[in-house]
Formats: sequence, structure tokens, C-alpha cells
Amino acid sequence: MNNYTTIIRYLFLLAFPLFIISCDSDEEDIAIEITVPANYEFLRDGVSTVSFSGQTTRLNQVDEIYDALNSDSFTEAQIDKMFADGEGFADATLNGTGKKVRSKTSAGCAAGNSATQAQFDEQIADFANNVIPAWNNDASAGVAGKLTDTARPQGIHVNAKGHEIDQTFVKGLIGGMALDQIVNNYLQPCQLDSGTRKEDNTNGVMSGDKNYTDMEHKWDEAFGYLYGQEEDSKRSDLGTAPNGKGSTLNKYFKKINESNQPGLAEIVFNAFKTGRAAIVAGDYQVRDAQANIIKIHLSKVIGYKSVDYLNGYMTKMAAGNTADAFHALSEGYGFVMSLQFTNNGNDAPYYSKTEVDAMLAKMDDFWTVQDADLTLMVNDIKSKFGI
Repeated sequence: MNNYTTIIRYLFLLAFPLFIISCDSDEEDIAIEITVPANYEFLRDGVSTVSFSGQTTRLNQVDEIYDALNSDSFTEAQIDKMFADGEGFADATLNGTGKKVRSKTSAGCAAGNSATQAQFDEQIADFANNVIPAWNNDASAGVAGKLTDTARPQGIHVNAKGHEIDQTFVKGLIGGMALDQIVNNYLQPCQLDSGTRKEDNTNGVMSGDKNYTDMEHKWDEAFGYLYGQEEDSKRSDLGTAPNGKGSTLNKYFKKINESNQPGLAEIVFNAFKTGRAAIVAGDYQVRDAQANIIKIHLSKVIGYKSVDYLNGYMTKMAAGNTADAFHALSEGYGFVMSLQFTNNGNDAPYYSKTEVDAMLAKMDDFWTVQDADLTLMVNDIKSKFGI
């Protein structure tokens, strides 16, 4: 069985005789052969060149932060330590790594914004200082506490505006860290082509004592922010059946592939493989074309889930299930926050930070939010993303 796809591109160059000016020219055909493997596996001298352990570490750190935001046993300082310092995790393997979630949040080389980082800090402070002290109290408009209904008898814990902060925070990180690092950082020329990386890749210059070039590694780091928690990231069926583990992007990428847009996983996985193979072959035009495919299609995950959760809130509220509705709207709030980190393939977000902050302001108080405003948001998101 053939486990590889071979792409041959021809570059047509004009060949001129040296030192002679002439009106005549000959076309020289240079074939670039790109061999795309069935799975995400690239070898040099029989040894793997793929490495993204740092991305797996950060994704696992996010999962522990999520757990902390579901508990009343953490202080603001403890959660900040995990988020900003990369320390204080129950899983000792996540400590002392030098990997930090906050420093990779809203920090893409093409579109970072420290003001958005501060919004995540504010959510941690709100949770620790306002939600935890009211953990067992009944929530109501303007009052933090616990909400229950028939759909969620176990209840949710919300701030004074009804936000379930574990949801707003982590869904915001899906765009703010995972997607942003892929589409606005590691797949960007400001990473891939920084310094002498293009020349070094073309000439086979390795990254220090590693078995990969810097450019190969940057592409793999993008791959890791999506697939870094897969049990076997080399599986060829990642294109049809990603596991969707963890609390970040891959979980919802899998959901969209199974519901809103079947085939999405195959498009993205094939683009990752083809782009990486193009880097090996030194074909940067194909590389960039595949990067744009990834940018556009991964961004759709944010668009789809924003729509799903805003609609879900309205349906659940109409059924009289306030806790379930606020849970959905908290997820929707986080995904709307993530819209500013999308990429339309032309290195612009589908929504600017200014536009996103205006949307968040309209839905800020869950006790008074208007369905009419949410419906306008839903329709606009669907129109912009073409979904």
C-alpha cells in the first residue's frame, strides 16, 4: 500500500547566458518533488525530526488551571502561579519546565496584545475573590454564588454577572493561546522565516544539536498546539478521527468535524502534513498555501462554537433553565472573546479586538442580556465566516 503522496511542482526560470545581453532566452524547468506521508512522521537519517513537547506541556497546564477554576480550594496567588509562572501544578512534570501559559496568550508575533492578557488575569482575580467566598450561597442578579436547575442539579458557580469563569476563561484560551499560537505565530513568516531560517532550511542547517531545522520545528510547534495531547500524534486517522482530548482547541475541533463541518479534520491534517513536507523539500510557496488553509479552517472552529453556544443559551433560557443557559452563555462568551484571534487567510482576524470587546460589553451581564443582541451577533458571525 502506498503511504505517501508525491507532489511535483515545476518552477520555470529564465536562463540568460552569463555576461551576454540578449533578447533570446531559454526556459529552464526545475522540478520540486514534495513527498507527503500518510501520517505526521518525518525522518532524517532514520530519526524523527518532529518535536513539540513544550506545546503538550502547556496544554496539560491549561487542563489543571481549568480544574482549579472548578474548585473552591485555590487562592488567586496559586492560580496566578500556574497561569503566569508555570509552577504549582499537582502534576510535578508540569513544574520546572520553563513553559508558561500566560506568556503564550495573545502573544502571536503577528497579533499579540497585552491588554487581552490582562482580561484573563482579571477573571482569575474575580473567581478567587468573589466566586469562591460565595461558593455555597444562592446566586442572583448582582450576587455571586451557586445556580441550579433541573438540567444542572449539581449547579454552577457564577460571579455577580452570572459568568461561570472556568468556562469564560478556558474558552477564551482556546483562541487566546492555542489558535493564536498556530495561526498568528508559528505559521507566520515572522517565525518561519525569522533571521536566516529560510536560508538555513534550504541548506539543511540544523537547529543547534537537534535533528531538525528551525523552520521544521516552528511548523511542528504549530501542529503541537492542536494535536499535542493525542495519544499518538502520528496516527494517519487524525484526519478523520482526532481524539479531542483536553479542554482546549482539539476538543472542539473534533466536535465541529463530527457535526457542523464533516471533513474539517481531514482538510487541516492534510494541510499540516503537506506544509511540513514542503518545508523538507524547500518549497515555500506550497508551505504558505497550506498555512493559509489551516488559518481559515481552524478559525471556523471559533465561529461555529460562538454561534452554537449563543443559540444554546437562548434555547435553554426559553426552557426556563437558567443555570444551564448561563453555562452555555459562559462558553459563548469565551468563544466570542476568541474571535479576535482568528485569521481569514490574509492575516487579518474575522473580528478585531475593538469589535470583540464591544460584543462582550453587550453580553456582559447575563442577567440582563438581550436575545435581540445575541441574535444579531449570531447572524453576523455566520455571515463573516460563511457558515
